[in-house]
Amino acid sequence: MPNTNTPLKILFASSEVFPLIKTGGLADVSGGLPRALKALGHDVRIVMPAYGALIATFGTLSTVAHIYCGTPVWILQGLLPRSNVPVYFIDIPQFFARTSGPYQDHRGHDWVDNAERFAAFSRAVVEIAMDRTGAHWKPDILHCNDWQTGLAPALLSSEGAPPASVFTIHNLAYQGVFDRLTFDRLDLPKRFWAPEALEFYSNLSFIKGGLVFADMVNTVSPTYAREIRQPEFGYGLDGLLNDRGERLAGILNGVDYSEWNPKTDEHLTENFDINTLTRKAANKRAAQERFGLPVDASIPLIAIIGRIVEQKGFDLILDSLDWLSEQPLQIAMIGSGDKRLEQALADAACIHPDRFALHLGYNEPLAHLLEGGADMFLMPSRFEPCGLNQIYSQHYGTIPIVHCVGGLADSVVDATPAALSDGTATGFQFDYPSARALHHAVWRALQAYKKPKVWRQLQRAGMERDFSWERAAAEYVQLYGQAISVRGAAEAAKRAAMFATIQPDDANARK
Repeated sequence: MPNTNTPLKILFASSEVFPLIKTGGLADVSGGLPRALKALGHDVRIVMPAYGALIATFGTLSTVAHIYCGTPVWILQGLLPRSNVPVYFIDIPQFFARTSGPYQDHRGHDWVDNAERFAAFSRAVVEIAMDRTGAHWKPDILHCNDWQTGLAPALLSSEGAPPASVFTIHNLAYQGVFDRLTFDRLDLPKRFWAPEALEFYSNLSFIKGGLVFADMVNTVSPTYAREIRQPEFGYGLDGLLNDRGERLAGILNGVDYSEWNPKTDEHLTENFDINTLTRKAANKRAAQERFGLPVDASIPLIAIIGRIVEQKGFDLILDSLDWLSEQPLQIAMIGSGDKRLEQALADAACIHPDRFALHLGYNEPLAHLLEGGADMFLMPSRFEPCGLNQIYSQHYGTIPIVHCVGGLADSVVDATPAALSDGTATGFQFDYPSARALHHAVWRALQAYKKPKVWRQLQRAGMERDFSWERAAAEYVQLYGQAISVRGAAEAAKRAAMFATIQPDDANARK
């Protein structure tokens, strides 16, 4: 394996990057990991689409190149806010100069040309990776993320002496699947239409481009890396992922403590840290007021923040509402998603205004305040590649209650008698996605809340844990080293095969 202490040149490709644009955890990773890699001394550069709403507010950008990838492409350059990480913006006005979301229109419908949009983006990424834009910079590693960048490793496989590639799965449920007509329309190499390439049950799968062709593949937690090799979580790709098992890793996401730190968080009413936990009470009072809940320091306040979809377990929450309404607690929720679930939650908030409160839509300042003010954080996801809010919660002394899957299993230590005894417990887990199991976990948390000494121990244990991006970045550097080794071996094998084809056979050599 190469010396991972040597600075690497890394091109980090993502469809969203915080704080530029965000729909989920991918943006947090794409904003935090490059910063941490840069801090370790690596030359990392981000490449992302030049969304219209983003470019309109970004300010001054320089034009790096004007290229052609089936359509005219302008490559613009700026800096990631509050960092010295360069960002390449792929400007294709016909695809990205839109004011709605990056993947959907204002009605919540997928853009009908998403395949064309992200195929063009992937082609532009390859041009940068192969140093064909006049920048005189070729990366050692191309790091792609989720299906929107999945074609890049596939296209890179046709290039001579390409950089090594890593593909990160943030959520296998989103695969970028399109029909055969789309494959033909994208003018992709015909060899890609095969089960061992991009064909997936007679459809085109963007994510298979990363899974099949990248030198190394990883997910955002060790447990999720194991789960997706099983039919229950594999979404039809478990066989492929088992075949690639030796090149599949799991690295738990980090968090940006400059953004999520109760000691410095500008969105809190009163800042606090592990030594001043009593100040947390002021944020609880402010959160209760903002959500229109009765201000009561003694009643536990449970936070729920996330996309309102069944994956996040909101159906389990709805199934539990009657039981929860009878318990001594309050629930404040932030999120949006499935309209049916949204309406059911809104109805519950109307029926139990002293128990439940709902803010539809994402609100970053309010999310920070709720993390800082809540006593507990409920995350009953049916599956969860990593999850970030349960990690934020621990740093804010807010005790997580989670379904024991994926990154939730890896980041929360269940309050078993043994874990409480040795001081490692940081929250409460339940093993089965059912309302009854959720009830029991909440009941356990309520019992612990009645014991101030136990509760303070849980808070301190969570706040002491290190989920920094520096930790995760060091693991990614090791993964990059593995990818470079794999790529080096593949290139050596290719050269050997080419050399063998031009050598005379023994018979000819004797003539």
